[in-house]
Amino acid sequence: MKNIEENFLLAKKQDRRGQKALYEMFSPKMLAIANSYVNNLHDAEDILLNAFMKCFTKLDECRDWKSFPFWLRKIIVNDSISFLRKNKNILYADVEIADDYSEDENEYPEELNIEEIFSQMPVGYRLIFNLYVFEEKKHSEIAEILNISEGTSKSQLSKAKKWLAEFLKAKENEKRTPETVKI
Repeated sequence: MKNIEENFLLAKKQDRRGQKALYEMFSPKMLAIANSYVNNLHDAEDILLNAFMKCFTKLDECRDWKSFPFWLRKIIVNDSISFLRKNKNILYADVEIADDYSEDENEYPEELNIEEIFSQMPVGYRLIFNLYVFEEKKHSEIAEILNISEGTSKSQLSKAKKWLAEFLKAKENEKRTPETVKI
């Protein structure tokens, strides 16, 4: 933790070595966060670079080194959402999902690839799911951030959970079903 404090103080003085050290410490995790929203590594890299530029120009707004990781994460999330608003048509639409899934089933694939899951999840579901689960936002906050109704936020989260359950069930079925050879 001392490295973060030292590099934070250096970066506040516009010291390039401190900025580089903070970038190297936090860029992998922040890239993963951006990618979980936009689902495109190239776009996530652009968001990451722009967020760090913003971070280093506004570093005086961050009170102390202890809050830096949370402050940076907030910039990444906000920039990811702004990117989606500008460049994507976010669709809060119904995706047909079978309602016969069981919440009691505790059988999930042994190894989950979160990137694979998010790459296939509809963008509207993914956005609400990320804000609610990972950013711990309330539906009222999500509604305000995305300029949608609270009801839309709640229904999209519910649909995202159903979609996720179906996805996991399908993955489990793929493991159980032996491949057939067509002649």
